[in-house]
Amino acid sequence: MRRKAPASLTQSELAALSPLLRSYLAASQLKQLYRQGWLRRGISPAQGESVADHTYGVALLVLLLVDAYYPELDRAKALQLALLHDLGEVYAGDLTPADGVPAGAKHDRERASLVRVLGELDQGEEYIALWEEYERGDTAEARLVREVDRLEMGLQAFVYERRGEADLSEFYASVEEALTLPELVRLFHEIAHLKELK
Repeated sequence: MRRKAPASLTQSELAALSPLLRSYLAASQLKQLYRQGWLRRGISPAQGESVADHTYGVALLVLLLVDAYYPELDRAKALQLALLHDLGEVYAGDLTPADGVPAGAKHDRERASLVRVLGELDQGEEYIALWEEYERGDTAEARLVREVDRLEMGLQAFVYERRGEADLSEFYASVEEALTLPELVRLFHEIAHLKELK
């Protein structure tokens, strides 16, 4: 996995800290982990977003979308899901379909990583259960966050294409296929329309 920089603390240094600081500093490694799919499509490391960049985008979109279109949803829960959804990548890495890892194995790796990051916290089991809820997509909040995860990827693809980084048409197609919520489809079509005008 390509990273912007190595971890700033060794495992022994982390072990000397409180569980809260250990969890935070481990999670903050996502600031250094590139979204691998972009690099594979020719996005330069200088322009490549980190997993943490993506997580921030998802969380912000979730906040805006819940308030604008889905006030019946539990906003706090949706934000928790958004903030937790990529934490399994801290130690598992940003696995993409190109890595050829079966879905079950990917889930197991990410869950083991999540347990390593959050397992010692008093609310660790609660956070892990929320991540599992996101993975299953069995609540309205989880389904929204799963679709926003895809929408955010489409918006980032648009940004990269506008800057002349690469042709990312395949990403648009995968986003189009993944979105079912009418409001998200409409927002994505706004961006897709701008892409066509270029």
